[in-house]
Amino acid sequence: MTVTPSAPLAGRTVVKLDGGLDLSTAPAVREQLIDVLHRGTGLLILDLSNVSSCDTAGLAVLIGTQRRARLLGTNMRLLAPSLPVTRVLRSTGLDRSFSIHAA
Repeated sequence: MTVTPSAPLAGRTVVKLDGGLDLSTAPAVREQLIDVLHRGTGLLILDLSNVSSCDTAGLAVLIGTQRRARLLGTNMRLLAPSLPVTRVLRSTGLDRSFSIHAA
């Protein structure tokens, strides 16, 4: 899994995730996203268009990141989730818990 944050621009940061978001990658991704949040941004956008898989550990990262963002006064959006991510979000009902935007 590759996590590529952009430089904050106009109060927002886009983080592009590439690869599998699963049990083996979740701890490192969580730490990187927490680091991005603590650097400060008004809006965190997670680009999930290139995420090849997502399991419950990946969902936990998304949920935890959203909670931390709220505590820090940051809004979070999911951008263009790939088909595997969309399927998991829909099957769990979590698609209603996130602000999801098409590309």
